[in-house]
Amino acid sequence: REKTEGILDVLHQPFVGKKPKPRTYRVKARKQYLAVSKKKSPGRKRIRKTVGQQLAFLRRNLKYIERLSEQNSVRTLSTKQYRDLLVIHELFRQQDQMYQTRTHSVKDRIVSISQPHIRPIVRGKAKAKTEFGAKISARIVDGFTYV
Repeated sequence: REKTEGILDVLHQPFVGKKPKPRTYRVKARKQYLAVSKKKSPGRKRIRKTVGQQLAFLRRNLKYIERLSEQNSVRTLSTKQYRDLLVIHELFRQQDQMYQTRTHSVKDRIVSISQPHIRPIVRGKAKAKTEFGAKISARIVDGFTYV
């Protein structure tokens, strides 16, 4: 959500003073998120409600980005921001699907916007119950690469 707000700022830059800035409810969204994340054990109902609220904020931001990109070229975004936007679209689709179907898993789930190629691996170790690794494994043996 926060990355989409940054993208909105960049896309709205040419229209400063001409058009009002899109509503993102940054402060309200952050406050709602922190209210749950700071709790020791928030409970299922509270978590689900907050996830739904955050998805609604993100849905609004993505609609604004779509409208602004029609009026203003997406070329104003940096390559990193554009890549992040593409990942965020897929991430939103996955999270919304899980929210609608009340499940906690989806095929090829993205767990990191900056590194969408990694996936969580549950190891059950004392130090870290979950490790993160690449979705692909490659090794080189005698000059040949095996995937």
